[in-house]
Amino acid sequence: MSPNSMAIAVLLGSFAIMIILRFPIAYAVALASFFCLTSQGLPLTTICQQMVKGISSFSLMAVPFFITMGCLMGEGGISEKLIALANACVGWMRGGMAMVNIVASYFFGGISGSASADTASLGTILIPMMVDQGYDDDFSTAVTITSSCEGLLVPPSHNMVIYATSAGGISVGSLFLAGYVPGALLALSLMVGSYIISVKRNYPKGDKFSIKNLFKQLGISIWALAAVLIVVIGVVCGMFTATESAAVAVIYSLIVSVFIYKGVTWKGVWGVLTNCVDTLSIVLILISTSSIFGYCLTTLHVPDLAANAIIGFTDNPIILALLLNLILLVLGCIMDMAPIILIATPILLPIATSIGIDPIQFGIMMVLNCGIGLLTPPVGSVLFIGSAVGKVKMEKVVKATLPFYVCMIIVLLLLTFIPEISLWLPSLFG
Repeated sequence: MSPNSMAIAVLLGSFAIMIILRFPIAYAVALASFFCLTSQGLPLTTICQQMVKGISSFSLMAVPFFITMGCLMGEGGISEKLIALANACVGWMRGGMAMVNIVASYFFGGISGSASADTASLGTILIPMMVDQGYDDDFSTAVTITSSCEGLLVPPSHNMVIYATSAGGISVGSLFLAGYVPGALLALSLMVGSYIISVKRNYPKGDKFSIKNLFKQLGISIWALAAVLIVVIGVVCGMFTATESAAVAVIYSLIVSVFIYKGVTWKGVWGVLTNCVDTLSIVLILISTSSIFGYCLTTLHVPDLAANAIIGFTDNPIILALLLNLILLVLGCIMDMAPIILIATPILLPIATSIGIDPIQFGIMMVLNCGIGLLTPPVGSVLFIGSAVGKVKMEKVVKATLPFYVCMIIVLLLLTFIPEISLWLPSLFG
């Protein structure tokens, strides 16, 4: 075995073993890189250099700002207001509370950008509310966790910023625009699935539709929704970079949460910032350690080898596109979202572009694939959070989620083979 092949075996083998042993992903990535560099006799100062290089990026500064914005707005009392707005929009339908859950996740996801935050904040309110109105607890939890994935697609999403950086500087504004229609399509798909189940189980309807109530709730919620407009319009119109718009959104979120909604006091802001630091430390450690791993992959030419192996398997673009989705879905079952994006993007993006998939379209595909992975055992973090919030056994939640998996896979296939769904808005705005 050549030295290069030995180093690849050490890198990927040790990483796989540590994943099986349930090591924290950041430690698994860092230790695998350490073993690889040691086997090659390279100086260990490379580790420090690559870790600093990995997080020394102006674009990545948007990530902590977006997370801080989501924490401030999440603690600022907007959950109830967005639920009321969603209820005014779709609560009148059969299975109205399920529809409210899905639409509220679309609104809230545009603020938090996190499926976990969506499930934890909206789930604590909506799951008990749905159960009290006669919905099954497993169905209520399944709707909550699957709809939370809309927030990964609807901007501003810090995972899209991570993908843009990993993909070599793709326009964050284009990615933000590309997420709106797929997010709405996912919401529509889940609503159709919920409606069919609601009719079959005779779940209740809500109050009659009232245009007066709709405008009233829209007026109350507009302050929260404006945060998203500031980010997206600012980036798309060239007024701000993604990082600058995120910083402006943090200041705006602070003002809205403290002075308008009054859900957080100045004293409480420090508690929110403490929670942000906890989350940021995890994300930044992942990014820095993944940078070492990516350096090892690149120097060993693993992306080229993987691309040649996959393309050598078949030259049919349809099969290759399906294979890319399958790889990401399998990775989603065993890894969290951020490390998948950081590690898999340099390997799989060249293959995707070689069969005509636009990098922006592939970014949306990757985010949705990873979102589905958050709902699948054994490492589905959102699945665990939903099970805990709904107080329902995980096995029961997985069974109830099966119809919604089908809805999400259908949307994934549409995004894969109809690029206009993702690319229409970015092309419209140039």
